[in-house]
Amino acid sequence: MTRVLSCIQPTGDVHLGNYLGALAPWVAGQHEHDAFHGIVDLHALTVAEEPGVIGARTVQLAAMLFAVGLDADVATVFVQSHVPEHSQLAWVMECNVSFGELSRMVQFKEKSAKREFVSGGLFTYPALQAADILLYDTDEVPVGDDQRQHVEITRDIALRFNHRFGATFVVPRAVTPRAGARVMDLQDPTAKMSKSADTGAGLIQMLDDAEMIRRKFKRAVTDSETDVRYDPETKPGVSNLLEILGAATGHPPADLVAGYTQYGPLKADAGEAVIELLTPIQARYRDLLADRGELTAMLRRGAERAGEVAAATLERAYTAIGFLRS
Repeated sequence: MTRVLSCIQPTGDVHLGNYLGALAPWVAGQHEHDAFHGIVDLHALTVAEEPGVIGARTVQLAAMLFAVGLDADVATVFVQSHVPEHSQLAWVMECNVSFGELSRMVQFKEKSAKREFVSGGLFTYPALQAADILLYDTDEVPVGDDQRQHVEITRDIALRFNHRFGATFVVPRAVTPRAGARVMDLQDPTAKMSKSADTGAGLIQMLDDAEMIRRKFKRAVTDSETDVRYDPETKPGVSNLLEILGAATGHPPADLVAGYTQYGPLKADAGEAVIELLTPIQARYRDLLADRGELTAMLRRGAERAGEVAAATLERAYTAIGFLRS
C-alpha cells in the first residue's frame, strides 16, 4: 500500500476552507493509503509565540483532526515533537544539503523579507521537513505548488545521501492533492478563505455558532445581477456559495443551479448546510477536549506507531553513515 504523508502546523484555528479543501480529502484518503499525518509543532517554532501557545494549539488541532473524521485506528496521527527522531535526522539532513540550496528556497526569501528577526530555524526549515518526509519511507507527499520546491529538495537530499552512503531512503514524489472544494472568502470571493484576511467577516471558523454562520452567509458578497449560475470567472461570489453548498451536501455545484432563481435562498441554504455539516464535528471536538484522556491515548498510539517506523529509518541512516553503534 502506498504510504502518504501530510502534515499541518498548529499555528491557528481551522476554518471551513481548511476542512473542505484539505482535511476532508485526508479523511477520505485514509482508507485508500497507508496514511501518516503529523502535527508539526517543531516547525511552529519559526514563529515567535508566548510559552504554552504551541502546546495549547496542538491539543486543539489534534482534537479537530479526530473530530472531522481521522481514525486513530486507521491513520497514524502524531505530534512531531513526540517522535525525537525528527530532530535527530534533521541534523543529518542539514549536513547533506548545501547553503546555496537552502538560500534559494522561495518561502525563506519571502518570509525573511517580512521579519526583523530571521532565525536559523527558518533558514534550515527544509532540512527538518526533509527529515519529516524521509523518516517514514514516504512514497507520496500531496502538496500544492507553494510546497513542491520543498519536496524537490527532499528528493535531492535523499538521492545525494543514497549515492554517498548506499541505498537508505525511499525517494518520495510530490503529487497533486486529492481534489477538495476550493472555498473562497465570503466577503472577497476572488481570494481564498484565509485566517490572514483583513476581516473575519468572510471567514467561517469550524467553531462558529449557528447564528454567526447564518449572519456571515446572509452578508456574503455576490454581484449586481440576479441570475444564479456556476461561473467562477464572471460570478465568483455566487459560484463560491454553490461550491460550499455542493461540498457540504455532496453534490456538484453546477447541478445545484436549477434549484435557485434568487441569491437570498442560495445564501440561506448554504449557511444551513454548513451548520448541519459542522454541528456534529463541533460536538465531537468538545467531547475530546472534555476527555483529554481519550485524546492523549490516541496521540500516544500514533506516536508509538510513528516512532517504530522512524527509529528503524534513523538506525538505517546511522548504520549507513558508519556511526559507532552500541
